[in-house]
Amino acid sequence: MTEADILKALSNVQEPDLGKDLVTLNMITNLAIDGNNVSFTIVLTTPACPMKDMMRSACENAIKILVSKEAIVKVDFTSNTSSNRKDAQQELKGVKNIIAVVSGKGGVGKSTVSANLALALAEGGASVGLMDADIYGPSVPIMFGIRGARPLMKEVDGKGLIVPIEKYGIKLLSIGLLVDEKNAVVWRGPMASSAIRQFVTEVDWGELDYLIIDMPPGTGDIHLTLIQTVPVTGAVVVTTPQAVALADAKKAIAMFAQAQINVPIIGLVENMSYFTPAELPDNKYYLFGKEGGKNLAEEYELPFLGQIPLVQSIREGGDSGVPAMVGDDVITQTAFRNFASLAVRNIAIRNANIPKTKVLEIVS
Repeated sequence: MTEADILKALSNVQEPDLGKDLVTLNMITNLAIDGNNVSFTIVLTTPACPMKDMMRSACENAIKILVSKEAIVKVDFTSNTSSNRKDAQQELKGVKNIIAVVSGKGGVGKSTVSANLALALAEGGASVGLMDADIYGPSVPIMFGIRGARPLMKEVDGKGLIVPIEKYGIKLLSIGLLVDEKNAVVWRGPMASSAIRQFVTEVDWGELDYLIIDMPPGTGDIHLTLIQTVPVTGAVVVTTPQAVALADAKKAIAMFAQAQINVPIIGLVENMSYFTPAELPDNKYYLFGKEGGKNLAEEYELPFLGQIPLVQSIREGGDSGVPAMVGDDVITQTAFRNFASLAVRNIAIRNANIPKTKVLEIVS
């Protein structure tokens, strides 16, 4: 067996999301041959890649069929998370992907989706941060059990920076960690926008594969401020199957699709899709309608990222500071893992096929 033989065989194995073979994509490194032993490393586009096992099997089969059936194949994995960032962009320069989680209206579980998306990505090996940008209704302190905690400060190049709090392997920051939760945040739009800029420019987020930003509901100042401050990789839209939620989700989709904004939609996820009682795990009750989110995704030709059930343990976990992804409910964890896997794949496809996102410039 020669290196050329192995590479020729591996050129028949496609990266399932990018649609090109592993050799053309320069994803094969550290190739070594010793008798019948063949070893190499596949460089993934994300450590949270859900297709590892499939790619390993495809590589082993290609070498055994096309080179030698006696081959003993060892496949290792590493990752170099794909990004749409430009080197010259300074804000959050250590963050490879900035994902805004949005909804047209409140009450659809956007913060729950954001939290568990972040945790699912971290579970897959990615470095992840979660920014709670919902200034008027912050949820992160409660959902992660860090109420009353205060982030520390550090000095970098003579500038004071906020250090996010770390919990369950991800970095967290929320306005709820900086103000007394008993006091209402009564701010006009410019003040809220200023807080979001501060979360971007005066926080030590460090090196991250993904920064998940839990946006406030609706379409307004904070959304515009974010996309004017940093190049957002894309947005995940959260809805429920209910008609009123779908109508507002359309507005969120329309906002990001505007020519002057043009932030790609990574996909749409349907929350509270159906109710499954703990004592009847195989039953599904469609309390808010059926497949409204899936139909909306098809209408707008958006990737559908899955359905999250309405399960009591999700609510209990969020209220007790133990999100579903670090709880013990296998059904909900499977739903969030599947959702995160599809989101990761669509982020990788977006980074490979769509031009880099620019910071929005609005001329008044």
